[in-house]
Amino acid sequence: MHLTPREQERLTIFTLAELARRRRARGRRLNAPEAIALICDEILELAWDGASLEDVIAAAKAVLTPDEVMDGVPALVTHVQVEALFPNGTALVAVDAPIGPPPAEGPGAVRLAPGDVEINAGRERSTLRITNEGERTVFVSSHFPLSEVNAALTFDGPPDGLRLDIPAGMATAFRPGESVEVEVIPS
Repeated sequence: MHLTPREQERLTIFTLAELARRRRARGRRLNAPEAIALICDEILELAWDGASLEDVIAAAKAVLTPDEVMDGVPALVTHVQVEALFPNGTALVAVDAPIGPPPAEGPGAVRLAPGDVEINAGRERSTLRITNEGERTVFVSSHFPLSEVNAALTFDGPPDGLRLDIPAGMATAFRPGESVEVEVIPS
């Protein structure tokens, strides 16, 4: 049998997710790789079954509670991303705080320095109006070139060489029929 790298990755996720299900069924708390695999497996199956992106993200956040994972895992697993095959094509599913918000103190806690941090400091900024002329919500992540986004999005100016001026790892949702003015920077 010859499997593509994508098929091999899917089998790895499934295998680790099955291990996580067995351990959870025995009352064991899951470690970070087990938790991530279980969440990703649920995302992939829901997408395959035809659930909407919004429903997949909501369901992914309900897969595990902080009590089902080892101490520190919610603080360690603050974001999960996986490419999933939906009936209308492949989409990147990004889930923030998939195991609930991390604790303010304890293992893995993040402590911020005082003051504000300016993102993309010193970068030339401009504005661009983006309209979603499609029937589904389109998500655009922080570093994705606007010239390569879903064809349902239209622009009031040329998007070549630009990306959204948002924090790294974040995404902006453009709902059907919505027209939004956003700040952009050179890629």
